[in-house]
Amino acid sequence: MGRKRKNADSGEDQAEPPTKNHIPSTPMPEGVHHYETIDEVPWDLQKYWHQGYSIFSKYDEGIWMTDDAWFGVTHESVANTIAQHVAEMAPPNKSIIIDAFCGVGGNTIAFALSGKWKRVYAIEKDAATLACAKHNAEIYGVADRITWFHGDCFEILGAMDGRTSKTVDALKAIAGQFGIIFGSPPWGGPSYRNADIFDVDSMEPYTFKHLYESFKNVTPNVVLYLPRTSDLRQIAKALDGTKKTQIVHYCTRGSSRALCAYLGEWETLKS
Repeated sequence: MGRKRKNADSGEDQAEPPTKNHIPSTPMPEGVHHYETIDEVPWDLQKYWHQGYSIFSKYDEGIWMTDDAWFGVTHESVANTIAQHVAEMAPPNKSIIIDAFCGVGGNTIAFALSGKWKRVYAIEKDAATLACAKHNAEIYGVADRITWFHGDCFEILGAMDGRTSKTVDALKAIAGQFGIIFGSPPWGGPSYRNADIFDVDSMEPYTFKHLYESFKNVTPNVVLYLPRTSDLRQIAKALDGTKKTQIVHYCTRGSSRALCAYLGEWETLKS
């Protein structure tokens, strides 16, 4: 039998399974997992698996993950704080939020739980990852507040020069008038941790400039979730120098985990 994992909050083994929401019993797609013991977990994911309750407090209720998602998912406490800040700082006429890289749903779920938005729109390019996000939103009881899109966010939002056959014109129209975009893009893998100052101009597969220039074609109000050591000079250089930009660090256990750049017209963060 594999070793039990300790709940990060209580420090005790979970002797009894938690009460589960009624989630449809559907088979996991290829590439999707719910690891229950350390013996099932690939060696390079084991330290992340031990943080599972920090990532999703309802992990034991059947959270789905892809192996890649363990590296990039926003921890729940950070996602909830970001959702609170975005709700507080958003201009009063904004009523929808678009999670452009929704992944397995960490930030999307937090936005839906915040109660701020008339609708949360979530976009994910990878089908297995999107299946995880939909399933996880069911576990948190917010799936009915979210509209899902499978595909490239730049194409779906019409963020590039000219529309494509995959552009959702209605979404682009309401995003321009009532929406903000939140983007937690890939950072190029876990090697970003080795950089004293992270080069956002060489971030893969999308540079900061590409993200900002593309998304502002849809709405001026953009939030980008970036490595904590991101070069702030590069961020400032890519923006309109006549405006101030708020940069907020998000921490767990006393250390910064990442930062958000609030781009466009935002209220000043008070909390």
